[in-house]
Amino acid sequence: MAFKICLWLSLRCQLCIAVVLFFAEPAAAWWMWTPGDTVDNVGYKPKQPIAFSHQLHSEEHKIQCEYCHAGARRSPVAGIPPLNTCMGCHKFVATAKDPIKFIAARYQANQPIKWTKVHDLPDFVRFSHQVHGLAKISCQECHGKVEKMGVAVQKAPLQMGWCVDCHRQKKASIACLTCHY
Repeated sequence: MAFKICLWLSLRCQLCIAVVLFFAEPAAAWWMWTPGDTVDNVGYKPKQPIAFSHQLHSEEHKIQCEYCHAGARRSPVAGIPPLNTCMGCHKFVATAKDPIKFIAARYQANQPIKWTKVHDLPDFVRFSHQVHGLAKISCQECHGKVEKMGVAVQKAPLQMGWCVDCHRQKKASIACLTCHY
């Protein structure tokens, strides 16, 4: 009799856990990411500390994305370039311009510039620039023609469906654990 009671309680407990997980997972995802984040915010162009021109650097001066965003090929995060990357050129180039004076002052004071992310995925999404770079996905496929942009703007919706469509087209995995923790 005790075995039947334990079995009944065990099944009931498993059902309770299943119900809780069924409702708790979407609630947790909603809590971790709420509308207003930059996902699906095509056209998002936050105000930045200086008007950095990707067009000037990428198109006119032919600086490759990976020169400044060095992590793109070797880590999950492309990264914002440290000031020493900027100062590699700007110790000598355009030193009299106000934005460069601002950068140089921050560099001398060892204070990073606080940029606002343009492309920001929810914390529950695992995205690796390295994997996409090694798969020969160009920066422009997700970020748009940044080399034509004065200021970086979000061009893609970055929604799950948009990513899944791309994965299907390129015959990449669409298993949940590919992109979600």
